[in-house]
Amino acid sequence: MNKILVANRGEIALRVMRSCREMGIKTVAVYSEADRNAPFVKYADEAVCIGPPPSNKSYLLGDKIIEVCKQLNVDGIHPGYGFLSENAGFAAAVKKAGIIFIGPSPEAMNIMGDKLSAKAAAKKYKIPMVPGSEGAIKNIKEGKEVALATGFPILIKASAGGGGKGMRIVENIEKFEEQMKLAVNEATSAFGDGSVFIERYVAGPRHIEIQILGDTHGNIVYLFERECSIQRRHQKVIEEAPSSVLTPEIRKAMGECAVNVGKACDYVGAGTVEFLLDENKNFYFLEMNTRLQVEHPVTEMITGIDLVKEQIKVARGEKLSFTQNDLKIHGHSLEVRVYAEDPTNNFLPDIGKLVTYQRPQGLGVRVDDGFEEGMDIPIYYDPMISKLISFGKDREEAINRMIRAIDDYKIIGVETTLPFCKFVLKHQAFTSGNFDTHFINHYFKPEMLDIENEEEALIAALFSARIMNADKAASLLSVQNDTEEVSKWKTNRL
Repeated sequence: MNKILVANRGEIALRVMRSCREMGIKTVAVYSEADRNAPFVKYADEAVCIGPPPSNKSYLLGDKIIEVCKQLNVDGIHPGYGFLSENAGFAAAVKKAGIIFIGPSPEAMNIMGDKLSAKAAAKKYKIPMVPGSEGAIKNIKEGKEVALATGFPILIKASAGGGGKGMRIVENIEKFEEQMKLAVNEATSAFGDGSVFIERYVAGPRHIEIQILGDTHGNIVYLFERECSIQRRHQKVIEEAPSSVLTPEIRKAMGECAVNVGKACDYVGAGTVEFLLDENKNFYFLEMNTRLQVEHPVTEMITGIDLVKEQIKVARGEKLSFTQNDLKIHGHSLEVRVYAEDPTNNFLPDIGKLVTYQRPQGLGVRVDDGFEEGMDIPIYYDPMISKLISFGKDREEAINRMIRAIDDYKIIGVETTLPFCKFVLKHQAFTSGNFDTHFINHYFKPEMLDIENEEEALIAALFSARIMNADKAASLLSVQNDTEEVSKWKTNRL
């Protein structure tokens, strides 16, 4: 491949382009009118505007993106994550146009893109599953029967999509019918598919995912796990690798299960198999994401492997250059997602201009972003500003380094999730490793950040006052010394 079009925007577009440049591959950016002056557009070797700001008029226009590829003699398309990255129809159209899609096959996407077909495929390899329905629930009567057989509390989940949409926790049979209807309606509205299924609700779960890589020669390996349990609205905010709770035995078992999930759909490229881990450290298959994950940097940090480069090599038909036995965990890495959101106001998005934007630097600190000082946060897309990543020889060093990096990160103009992330990193539940996906419900209240900010402001004020008093004392001493010198001079003169 001599030229790759990145069908995405922001930090992930930049991140892909950097790896391409290191490989000597030219890049093409497609961008909306809102992103005309974005760093990823400037960084690409070529750039084409494909439409107005709304994503359905720009970044989701698969046919238009393919047409740009033909005009510019592009060899491959990297979809990043989000937008068209898990669209099997787009992947098929790319292949039909004679362009390489840097990702799995459309068939693998179709199987794993639907939670029910994914579960059916995984069952062939006896992957552990959360007890529940075998398939989609056809009606209320069948749903009640399955719910009673499964045992309350249960979870009603949409077969398509994710992000917590079409998901309802039901505590008892009396609330089932109402919650079932709400879940179906929400799933239909969000995904155009009202299919839902039932699972036993796992109390206090941890969200653990395994990174896999597969080539076109039948080789699949796992690159260990990522802990993704710190979430708001069922979406991740802080990730780390490795997890602080997995034993080597559980890690190996989960990794081998993830590889088998990949085998179940002849997976090629980078993918992530997600699991729930209960309080007894039993794990259950959740779903598979058939793309590069937002949190992939922490895996790169502990393995030393550039996942984007591996995606490209696999897409070129190359064999994986390493085996499972070659892979080792080195150190510890954390990632915090820096969103333009107000954690004191239910994490609602906050738009505005980055009046001040200064990235942290130093050993073991990485910033993947797509913004520069003076830019506006667009209202049309995900409000993530950047991903802040730290690396240390162990978990303690990675946490301390991340806290320092957060303190060094200067963003003025919009509210961000940085104060919340710092709160988490300093909390005893997190530092001890004794937390789950309910961390926010158990430990966080918005006013806690106000108290923390007030305390920091008070400390800063006291420190400033101390410096001012010290300066004042130094000045008085200086005046006194000068006076004494003048007196001595006068005495000597006399």
